[in-house]
Amino acid sequence: MGGVSNATQSPLPSSDRPDVAARLRDALLRASFTADGLLDLLGAPAYAALARSETVPALRATRGDTPLEALVRLFLLQQPVPHARVEGVLPVDECVESGWLVRVGGDSKVSGATGASGNSGGDVAATVDVRPYGGPDGEDWFIVSDLGCAVGGAGGIGSRDEGVVLGVGGASMTLAGITVRTPVSCALDLGTGSGIQALHAAQHATRVTATDLNPRALHITALTLALSGAPAADLREGSLFEPVRDDETFDLVVSNPPFVISPGARLTYRDGGMGGDDLCRTLVQQSGERLNEGGFAQFLANWQHVEGEDWQDRLRAWVPRGCDAWIVQREVQDVAQYAELWLRDAGDHRGDRADYQARYDAWLDEFEARKVRAVGFGWITLRKTAAAEPVITVEEWPHSVEQPLGDTVRAHFDRLDYLRAHDDAALLEGHFRLAAEIVQEQVGLPGAEDPEHVVLRQHRGMRRATKVDTVGAGFAGVCDGSLSAGRILDAIAQLVGEDPVLLRDRTPAQIRLLVEQGFLDPA
Repeated sequence: MGGVSNATQSPLPSSDRPDVAARLRDALLRASFTADGLLDLLGAPAYAALARSETVPALRATRGDTPLEALVRLFLLQQPVPHARVEGVLPVDECVESGWLVRVGGDSKVSGATGASGNSGGDVAATVDVRPYGGPDGEDWFIVSDLGCAVGGAGGIGSRDEGVVLGVGGASMTLAGITVRTPVSCALDLGTGSGIQALHAAQHATRVTATDLNPRALHITALTLALSGAPAADLREGSLFEPVRDDETFDLVVSNPPFVISPGARLTYRDGGMGGDDLCRTLVQQSGERLNEGGFAQFLANWQHVEGEDWQDRLRAWVPRGCDAWIVQREVQDVAQYAELWLRDAGDHRGDRADYQARYDAWLDEFEARKVRAVGFGWITLRKTAAAEPVITVEEWPHSVEQPLGDTVRAHFDRLDYLRAHDDAALLEGHFRLAAEIVQEQVGLPGAEDPEHVVLRQHRGMRRATKVDTVGAGFAGVCDGSLSAGRILDAIAQLVGEDPVLLRDRTPAQIRLLVEQGFLDPA
C-alpha cells in the first residue's frame, strides 16, 4: 500500500507479455534457479547472509561459469553479466524487448528497456530483482521487486525512493505463515506490494483481488504472478478499502500494511501517512463489513502503548462488531528503539549526522506529543461470526512459535465455537483428547516429595506452556476420548479423596482454558 512515487525509478518489464514471462520462467527452472537450487549452490552460510541483506558471501560463491551462477548474479545480486554467458540460457532478445533485461556496454549503448535484437556484445543487466521462493507445497515461485530489494526485506535497504517496492521480508513471510489456507471463493490482498500474499491466496481462492495505492506495486504484482505461473489477479489502485465496491465482500482479507508509526509519510511501503496507529485501527475497524460469514481478516500491525491506557483495551476497541478476534503481541519496543529501527531502515544512519539527529528528534517529538511510551508489534485475526457474543482474545506471546500457523489459527476459532456452544454441564458430558506433542514438566526443589507446580508444554504451533494443578495434570493425562470429562473427574475425586460434586464445580474453568489454548481437543 502507498502513494505514487515522485522519484525517478527504472522502467519495469511489460506486464502484457505473459508469453515472455512463461519462457523466462521455464529457463529459470531449467537452470535450477529455485530456492533449493540457491541453497545447494551458495551453501547455508551465504544463503542465510542474503536474508540479512549481505551479498558478499553470495558474490564469492558465484565466481564460476555455470548458468545458475550467472542467473544469481544477474537477477538476485544486481550484477551485469556478459551476454555470451546467458544467451544459451535465457531468451535474451525477448527479455530485452519486453524489458526484463537491458544491454549495457559493448557495441550497444542502450540503457533503457529495449535494445538492438541480435547484438551479442557487451553485458546485460536485470531491470528488476527476482528472488526464488518456495511455496508451501514445494512450488517454485519467483518474487519480483525493485532493484536492490530482493533480499532482506526492509532491513537497511536504504532506498530513498518513495514508491520503492520491496521483495520478501520477514513480515511478509510471517503473514503468509499465519494465514488460514482453507479453500475460499474470493480473497482480498490489501496493499499487495510485490504480490507475495496474492500469490499464496491464488492457490486456494477462486478469485483474488489485490489493491495498492502505489501503481508500481500493482505492476510488480502482475509480474510476480506471471513469472510464478499463477493466475492473474484483479488489480486495483487505491488506499485501504477505497478500490472495493460497496457490495463486495470476501472470504479472506489479508494485509501487511504500511504500519510504521512515523512523523510523516516518507516511504510508501512502510509509512501509512496517518497519525499514530490510525491506519492499522482504520484497517481493522473497516474490515468487518467486508467479510462474509465465517470469513477471516488477518493483518500485521503496530500499536501505541499510551501513558495511562491499557494497550489491550486499546486493541479491543479496534475490533468491529460481529467479529471474533485473536490479537497477539509479539514484541514491544520503547520509543527510542523504535525510532532507531526505522531510521536505520531508511539508511539515515549512513547520511549526514545533523540530518539523522533532526529526524530522530522529530520521531521523539511525535511520540511525546501523543504520550506514547512504547510500540507493540503483532498479529490481528478477525473472523466474522453470527454469535450473539463475539469473543475477543488479546494476549502477549513473545516466545518462539512453529510456522506455518494457519491451521493453528483456524483451530483456535473452531475451539471458540465449541466452548461458546457448551455450558459447564455440557462440557462435563464432553469427551476430549490430549493434543499431539504435549509434554508435562514438574517444577520444584530437588528432593521435594511434591512439585511446586506442574507445567504442560506444547511442542507444536504456538508452543504454549501453562501451569496446572495436580487435578488438571491428571485430567489431561488420561484424556484419550473414551471417557467423558465428568466421569474422569469422578475417578480423580475418588483417588484424591475429594467430594466429586465440588470437583465438578471448580474444574470446568480449567478445562475451558486447556481447550482454548489447544492443550485439549474435543473428541
